[in-house]
Amino acid sequence: MRESFARAMSAMYREEVPQYGTLLDIVAQVNERILRAAEGASAMPRAERARLGVERHGASRVGSARELGLLRRMFAILGMRPVGYYDLSVAGVPVHSTAFRPTRPDALARNPFRLFTSLLRLELIQDPALRALASRHLEAREIFSPEALRLTEEFEARGGFHSAQAEAFVRELVRTFRWHARATVPAHTYKRLHEAHRLVADVVCFPGPHINHLTPRTLDIDAVQQEMPRRGIAAKDVIEGPPRRKVPILLRQTSFKALAEPVRFDEDGAPMGAHTARFGEVEQRGIALTPKGRALYDELLGRAGGGGAPSDPRAYEARLQQVFQAFPDDLETIRRQGLGYFEYSRLSEEKPAGSAAADLDALVAAGVVQARPIVYEDFLPVSAAGIFQSNLGDAARQAYAAADARAAFERALGCPVLDEFALYESQQAASIQRCLGRPGEPFAERRE
Repeated sequence: MRESFARAMSAMYREEVPQYGTLLDIVAQVNERILRAAEGASAMPRAERARLGVERHGASRVGSARELGLLRRMFAILGMRPVGYYDLSVAGVPVHSTAFRPTRPDALARNPFRLFTSLLRLELIQDPALRALASRHLEAREIFSPEALRLTEEFEARGGFHSAQAEAFVRELVRTFRWHARATVPAHTYKRLHEAHRLVADVVCFPGPHINHLTPRTLDIDAVQQEMPRRGIAAKDVIEGPPRRKVPILLRQTSFKALAEPVRFDEDGAPMGAHTARFGEVEQRGIALTPKGRALYDELLGRAGGGGAPSDPRAYEARLQQVFQAFPDDLETIRRQGLGYFEYSRLSEEKPAGSAAADLDALVAAGVVQARPIVYEDFLPVSAAGIFQSNLGDAARQAYAAADARAAFERALGCPVLDEFALYESQQAASIQRCLGRPGEPFAERRE
């Protein structure tokens, strides 16, 4: 179902936003060129190659605790759980978010679709009357079809679907995220909410949480960035995240700028207006970093002045490259210093002896055990905020209170968010266990 959902979302967005289709073509061409150049090399495992063409993440925004809680239940049917908490209010964006995604390595290998989902923080609207107005509009809408709600309850009661129900559920869930060219509010209400923040207007003024971007994965984001203007796409000035490296870390992302799309307002005789929200993003994923690696990354990014749109993009990129020389750029150093997560597999039947930690390094050095980097499956708060800001415009950057609202977010969600570090740590530890076994026990069976 997740695979079907991801395909249907991509097809819908390609039809609604033709530039997204052009972006997909660019990414496919760049990836094919990179893979052809690397033929015979072991840089990318077969499983990674297989999933590259279906890799997507999307982003959407909801307006109420009820909407977020229902989405959590629906995504659970697709095997997607909430991972990580992102407070974007610190960057002037009045939302907090999580990423619904698969969590098991085998599920990620099959289909890694993720949806970065944000909940509007109404309490950050400073005008009490405007806040109440927004709340009334959100309470009055229903973003899910009756069939989607019915099927969700039926799945939860029965523990599964037959094939026709599964197809119907995916179809109804995709409809939730379609674009609506008619606002649910008069033009003057839209204007007031827009003046508070463009994102507030985007969430409150429409019948549903239209998908605001879908993101394919590339193996060379710099090549995509250079190609976009040649194909008539206005790209961002700066790639968000770390600089270009021999060993990619975490996540780099860029996008084309949000489109101004025609909108009719919910009043007789209202003139046609325009709304700017939807864009096309592309990402390049690297190795998942440990808390130690993440702390170093955050320190270096802060030293370079990352997090917002720089006034001089070229100077910022040069500064970023210089500062990040302090982060090791080879896999073995990253592994030995405990900066990144790795999955270990045995290449021979030679039996280790002594302590597991010492044996692991020795066996890796001897070529008995192979260490492959674990791909980062999540998001960067600073990068995510940068994408939001760059596509909403400079005027949207307002100073919002940065109070941590994680507890309130989890109450709305209906469960705690999962810790992404714990997921990577568990994957790494399980692979070590398969390689070394417990003291006194034979090796686990090798898996391809």
